[in-house]
Amino acid sequence: MNATISAFELQQLIISGSVSLIDVLMPEDFACRRIAGAGNACVYEMVFLERIAECVPDQERVVVVYDNSGSTQTARSAKEKLERAGYRNVAILEGGLQGWLAAGFAVEQVTPVPPPVVMDGVYPLDTEKSIVEWTGRNINNRHYGRIAISGGEVVLINGLPVSGRFVLDMDSMANLDLQDEGWRGMLHRHLKSEDFFDVERYPTALFELSGTAAVAGATPGTPNVEISGKLTVKGTTLPLCFSAMVAAQEDGTLKAQAAIDIDRTLWEVCYGSGRMYERLGMHLVNDLISIELFIVTQQSA
Repeated sequence: MNATISAFELQQLIISGSVSLIDVLMPEDFACRRIAGAGNACVYEMVFLERIAECVPDQERVVVVYDNSGSTQTARSAKEKLERAGYRNVAILEGGLQGWLAAGFAVEQVTPVPPPVVMDGVYPLDTEKSIVEWTGRNINNRHYGRIAISGGEVVLINGLPVSGRFVLDMDSMANLDLQDEGWRGMLHRHLKSEDFFDVERYPTALFELSGTAAVAGATPGTPNVEISGKLTVKGTTLPLCFSAMVAAQEDGTLKAQAAIDIDRTLWEVCYGSGRMYERLGMHLVNDLISIELFIVTQQSA
């Protein structure tokens, strides 16, 4: 059959009883709004084909899948998976659920769950759930690990973080890739020494957030906020700007994620830098450190 089907063609198939209609969106979307008679098999889930087999055991039957708008890969991906699994008569509803409504047909609808909203206020960081991960590299290898966040907060106005601070406990710096305790301990001492972060003199690092701007046209899963501020490491304070994903949560808290590459030598972390030293051999270390932030707030204080 044709790759797509119009809302009017689908209506005739529904009247004749000769179609199995499948909503391929998430169950919570299906629970809020759906075409009458449709089943639900979320294409994002690993059990998608198992759910399809429950809804449509006959692979010769006409199956029409729909998503919300028909403008993304969602329904197309469902069709491809069904055809690879052996279903021979699969079509996509043109325009998805929105196209069905635009054609004048009704849907079964309950009151939708409102999107989460975070109120203006001061949000202390949840230091148990917030994570800083680091990765350092040389020509032969890489090491990665974590640094604990010991405190901080974010101030929200009009849904955007406008100020705040994150305090890093540099003495908590830990390696996660080395399995041998001797080598891991040696790396810990090396990183905490004056060669790198001189933790005895500078036990904390600090990021002070000074402003944000929304990213125009950002889609879910991509950075939606540009963050600016100052990073202080080893007594050196320099501007730092980066992109982040920031999202309100249903429990009234906030989550944020960001991936940043920084040139450590700008903060006087110079060991093994080919710009600073000569003939390093096996001691050459990449100037860039990769940092990934996973920030979780508590509810507003």
